[in-house]
Amino acid sequence: MDTAGFNKELLSFLQASTTPYHATAEMAHRLDKAGFTALDERDSWTLEAGKKYYVTRHDSAIIAFTTGKGDFASHGLRMVGAHTDSPCLKVKPNPELNSKHYFQLGVEVYGGALLNPWFDRDLSIAGRVTWQNPKGEIQNSLIDFTKAVATVPSLAIHLDREANKKRSINPQKDIPPVLCRLKGGEDKPDFRHLLATELEKQGEKPASVLDYEMFFYDTQAPATIGLTDEFIVSARLDNLLSCFTGIEALIAASDSDYPCLLICNDHEEVGSQSATGASGPFLRQTLERICETSEELTRTMQRSVMISTDNAHAVHPNFSDRHDGNHGPVINEGPVIKINANQRYATSSETSALIRQLCEQEGVPVQTFVARTDMGCGSTIGPLTASEMGVRTLDIGLPTFGMHSIRELAGSEDAAGLSKVLVRYFQLKNLLP
Repeated sequence: MDTAGFNKELLSFLQASTTPYHATAEMAHRLDKAGFTALDERDSWTLEAGKKYYVTRHDSAIIAFTTGKGDFASHGLRMVGAHTDSPCLKVKPNPELNSKHYFQLGVEVYGGALLNPWFDRDLSIAGRVTWQNPKGEIQNSLIDFTKAVATVPSLAIHLDREANKKRSINPQKDIPPVLCRLKGGEDKPDFRHLLATELEKQGEKPASVLDYEMFFYDTQAPATIGLTDEFIVSARLDNLLSCFTGIEALIAASDSDYPCLLICNDHEEVGSQSATGASGPFLRQTLERICETSEELTRTMQRSVMISTDNAHAVHPNFSDRHDGNHGPVINEGPVIKINANQRYATSSETSALIRQLCEQEGVPVQTFVARTDMGCGSTIGPLTASEMGVRTLDIGLPTFGMHSIRELAGSEDAAGLSKVLVRYFQLKNLLP
């Protein structure tokens, strides 16, 4: 697939993946079309050499893998990791608010969101609903209102003359979105009833909505922008950009003779401490089923590599002093190797050398990021996976502006380039000494 075709599919994926649940469903759909077999964690598995499989957990995390020739301990696993979640506003359990004749929903801030860009956007709601059918059975369904149903209006500058100098945001009282005006003595809508109505539109017959995990998102579509179409802009580039890059590479290399695996965890933005997070047991439990014994698993891990793919901070032309002078990644100059002396990133000289060699072979430029020594840096699923599985790990990402904003920006050449490199990686016979 050429870069233009890759980016067209990327934009389609971003548009469909409004929540971790929808992203996981979209990846599963693409794997189904590519001939992967869906597994259920509750069933007994019989895996065959030369086959390709995937399994989801709790609808928001996914592992896809190919068995190659089936000799895991001899060849190791070529693994790539990413995460499905992004910072956003999550609807509270009892969210209904009536303030000055306006219906609003109370929200929590999920992850380290930049809150200012959430004001004055056209917002919709999506997520997972758990409901009871007329037989009393509990079911899960995904819902996406699709159309814009809410906004968080800014306070006019006439009422806050210092807004451009020192306005701060109180997440409890300043960001509940407005959904409609209530007339006269009209009661505020019941949010669960609104969810039941959406379920009915999908052909379901809920007796009651028991609970939900619903999120606000920006309805503005992903796009290619720039005088020469050099940028991709979208919500949730961190880290759906990596999810798409990984899934496309795995599908393209699914006939590899050597075992390959992609994991996309949930809850990275809130610490990864969950059944679907990188600090949870999803990867280990899956690998224990792929490898027949604990000895085989250990031997396999010592011949394996994990490439943790998560967005990197591009040097901002207006804030270049926030970067180390020798480590300022530039958009459309290739993927970024992320290094930290305190193991906030898990890159080693071995894994860095491997990706440099692969990039050279594919003609893809590569960059390096190290945070300023007087500033902290973020982290990824890389160190968590390395410490849990004992696998040699690389942290790499695509340079991005506006990370954790409601709308982020990356290069239109970088994702396709990294995907090419990952295809070559998945096809490697030998990984590291």
